[in-house]
Amino acid sequence: MAKFQVEKSVAEINARIKAGKAVVVTAEEMIDIVREKGEIAAAKEVDVVTTGTFSPMCSSGAFINFGHSVPGIKASKVWLNDVPAYAGLAAVDCYIGATEPREDDPLNKVYPGEFLYGGGHVIHDLLAGKAIHLRAEAYGTHCYPREYLEKRVTLHDLPFAQLCNPRNAYQNYNCAVNLSGKTIYTYMGALKPHLGNANYCTAGQLSPLFNDPYYRTIGIGTRIFLGGGIGYVVFRGTQHNPRISERTPDGIPKRPAGTLMVLGDLKQMSPQWLVGVSLLGYGCSLAVGLGVPIPILNEEMAHFTSISDDKIVTQIVDYGMDYPEGKTRSLGEVTYAQLKSGFIEVEGKRVPTSPLSSLPKAREIASTLKRWIQSGHFLLGEPQELLPSQ
Repeated sequence: MAKFQVEKSVAEINARIKAGKAVVVTAEEMIDIVREKGEIAAAKEVDVVTTGTFSPMCSSGAFINFGHSVPGIKASKVWLNDVPAYAGLAAVDCYIGATEPREDDPLNKVYPGEFLYGGGHVIHDLLAGKAIHLRAEAYGTHCYPREYLEKRVTLHDLPFAQLCNPRNAYQNYNCAVNLSGKTIYTYMGALKPHLGNANYCTAGQLSPLFNDPYYRTIGIGTRIFLGGGIGYVVFRGTQHNPRISERTPDGIPKRPAGTLMVLGDLKQMSPQWLVGVSLLGYGCSLAVGLGVPIPILNEEMAHFTSISDDKIVTQIVDYGMDYPEGKTRSLGEVTYAQLKSGFIEVEGKRVPTSPLSSLPKAREIASTLKRWIQSGHFLLGEPQELLPSQ
């Protein structure tokens, strides 16, 4: 066990939050504090560092209970605004996935498909107060004899609506380029031929899992900003892969690594922070606003939360030929400082960069979470089990 000169507990920090004495800063503010005062002094001074990210997160969706009808129905198929929802749960429960397109969507038959409406848009419309057309079919039973139901519902009408995202807040992700001779359409956006552009998708130094690279403070029960409301980390996300041997001297993984499974009450959330997305030629998604507070338990956490974009790297990957074939070849490493500058160099060519994530919105999330904690209304959730770190 490492010996630290500064040692705090989550309970002690929560007591300071309740008393209005907690010092809370954003991850960007923490960088300057540590540079000026050092890690030990910063750990003594700062109690919580807030983070934020806002970007498309495909592995997202919502559990919905649409209420019993008279006579009752045991729905076997459900559509919300003509978007199929999974009904293999219980009588009037379903799950709407963010990437499910409208049933009559032409998809990529007319290439590239526009994917104008899907599950993420349904979630956004519910949050915006719009009435959704619900349609359900069933085979009929003695206890649930009804075989068809059609009605208009709003979020207020639904007895239960819970955002449940199996994989959010990816810890690092590829910088995508295209070496092929044609434009391609991917979940990383449109990529022009012959290294015409480079797309990336993270808030860098503000991104939650970059600020706790070994998950020292994040796990089951961590309370977070989710979709404009309060949510929780409930498990490691699907594809959580902490066994990344390629790390910087500060411990930051150089490739995609950890992920979070999160959930929260959809009725507390906002359409500002859950937005339906259409990715040309690829499909539908949901842009999710997510922020994690990092308790500064010791000087190690002060160090992790002070790592800046120039010390965080990712891999440049060809999505034109390599990625579809499952090849992990890297065309080179690049820092997030370089990506955010607007241009990087790949194979001797100056390539313009573009983020799929929103840095201004990430900053707004971190600042909002900071205000919530300072006001005493948001206490840290002490994880019952930390995320696996190896």
